[in-house]
Amino acid sequence: MHKFLCALLVLSCFWSCDKTAAFHEYKSLPKHWKSDSAVTLKVDNLDTLSTYNAFITLRNDNSYAFSNVFLIASMQFPNGKTITDTLEYKMANPDGSWLGTGFGDIKENKLWYKEHIQFSEAGSYTFKLKQAMRRNGDVNPIADLEGIRDVGLRIEKTIE
Repeated sequence: MHKFLCALLVLSCFWSCDKTAAFHEYKSLPKHWKSDSAVTLKVDNLDTLSTYNAFITLRNDNSYAFSNVFLIASMQFPNGKTITDTLEYKMANPDGSWLGTGFGDIKENKLWYKEHIQFSEAGSYTFKLKQAMRRNGDVNPIADLEGIRDVGLRIEKTIE
């Protein structure tokens, strides 16, 4: 009975911690994230009067060979307008230990993307995420980036 109550408490913590998420979805990647391959996520039916914070979520393992990641993120509005950003995020500390949360070899990173945004147009918003990693001194992208397992998007309603 004691184990059952502990398990129930842990599960309720997981459910209660995610009340602010209006959208959260991951897409699993094959063994490599190809430089010409975008992860596409569609978000529908957000409250047009509320404000939100958007995060890019990544899961990496120990085969990821870099301390940072460069991404190209685009957000397409229902009317077709697109905003594109080139982003850099730190993935490891100077001592090589991974940032993010999680046990074992896989770490989950919740990375700021857009703060206090309002999805004022009703309809579907399409987000595309591409990796833009290059080796030092090289102009060509890394064609097959290893170590990123999942790419996602999390949109949270702001708490006012």
